[in-house]
Parts: sequence; structure tokens; C-alpha cells
Amino acid sequence: MIELRIQHPLTSADGADMLDISLQIAAQQTACLSGASGAGKTTLLRIMAGLITPQHGFLRVGDQIWLDTERGICLPPQQRSVGLVFQDYALFPHMTVQANIAYALQTAQPDLVQYLLTLTGLQPLAQRKPAQLSGGQQQRVALARALARIWGQPGSVLLLDEPLSALDAAMRSQLQTALQQAMQQSACTSLLVSHDMAEIFRLCQQVFVLEHGRIARSGSPEQVFLQGGQAGQLTLQAQVLAVRREEVVYVLSLLIGQEVTEVFASAEQAAGLQPGDRIAVAARSITPLGRAG
Repeated sequence: MIELRIQHPLTSADGADMLDISLQIAAQQTACLSGASGAGKTTLLRIMAGLITPQHGFLRVGDQIWLDTERGICLPPQQRSVGLVFQDYALFPHMTVQANIAYALQTAQPDLVQYLLTLTGLQPLAQRKPAQLSGGQQQRVALARALARIWGQPGSVLLLDEPLSALDAAMRSQLQTALQQAMQQSACTSLLVSHDMAEIFRLCQQVFVLEHGRIARSGSPEQVFLQGGQAGQLTLQAQVLAVRREEVVYVLSLLIGQEVTEVFASAEQAAGLQPGDRIAVAARSITPLGRAG
């Protein structure tokens, strides 16, 4: 289990704030941090990894105390069994993909490196260096390296800061499956920063929504994101791409997830809408299309 209590000054676009967090994550579970930019998500991960020492804090992972500011305990990053995927990837530019992954291991394990290369679809790129990779490919290398860091270490923690954000929809879905498999095999406890609802529901058992450095809502994905809706009604978040009038109705071109769709709207519904606006779209029925495979 992870037990965490943190108080630390936080600077956001809205001005000075305070990161004031208290949470628990069950062993071998995956929790999600969600919330607006500047809410403190990345700062919290960096504190857990030992890259930032908080003003006040306590962090217990299993039976080991990693941080206790009252007792002067603060283990350095190399003494914490942590795999961390940064938003900027932080790859070694002079190393190949294979060498970047192998560097995270305490002992040479060529079979594990090959397994992680295959798991993340990087086998054909194993001898390339980061400058020869796309952003999405670099992100996969960072993910494989983080998995290597915690593989086979009981009580390890995997910290993922939007680890699949640079990938297209098909690759993101494929890597979600791979990540889910890897987390189960490594028996780690994970904390994921994500705004992708499919990713959150697929990978996470707990969600903590941060607002201005504090937990505003918490619970299972269903409790956090589905409570309060009308029974039988599905609400989707969409971005307006275009608004046009056709005879007596308006047609809205909307981006929902990664898909573009068009819906009819009344003059009242379309009034004032501009491209770039974000709206909620409600559907009152669901029609199954069949199962893959």
C-alpha cells in the first residue's frame, strides 16, 4: 500500500497555491490523477520519485518509509524502487533505444530488454538513437525504460505522467493493453496522470481529481465520472469544429475523442456557439454494434 501526505507550495497560472494532499493506494492497484493543468499532478509525482523534497510530507510504500520530513527521512531517487515516465521523456541522446532501456536495470538482463522492446513495438527501432525517433516512439522508449526499472522488484511504484499522450488512437489502445499486461506481470503499484477517459476506465481502479492542489473528488472511475448523470442518458464531451445552417436546422461538426461527427441542433442550441467551444452532448440510447473477434 502507498500512504501519502504532502504539503508543498504550488505555483500555477492562477497564482500561488498549496499542494495539500492525503491519499492511499492499495498494493498492486492503479490510481489516476486527473484535473486541470497546474493543479499539482506532475509536482506530486516528482515528490514521490524523490526529485522534489516537499515542505512537509510523509510517504510510506509497503513497509518502507521513503519520506518523513518530521524525522528527517528523505530517500534519494536511486534508493526508491520507482519507474517514472516524464512528459519530456528524458532519454539519453547518445544511447540507442535498447541501451536506454537496459540502463534502467541493475544487472544485465538481455531477455527482459528484448521482451520490453517487443511489448512496446520497438524491436525494429532497437539500434536507433532518440534523435532518429518521432515523439510517439520516444514516449514508448520512456515507458519501456520505466517498466525495466521496476520489473521483478516487489513493492515497486510506477509513476506515469501522461505516458501515451503522443500516440495516435490505434497505438494508444495497443499500448494500453501492453501496459495493463506489464503492470499485472510486474505486480507494481501505479499512479497515472491522464485525461483520456478510455485510458482511465481501462487501467485504473481509483481516481483522484485535483483542483488547486487539493483532492476535489475521489473514488472509482464510475463513482467520479458517472455519478449524478440521468439514468439511461450518456453524456459526451465534444469540441465544436464548425457550425452551419441548413434550412430550418443547424448542423454542428464536433470532435468527440478522436472522431469527427455531425449532429443536428436547434437555433436555440446553436446560438452563440463558435469553433473551439467545448460542449456536452447527450444520447439517450445505446445500440450495440457487435464485438470484435
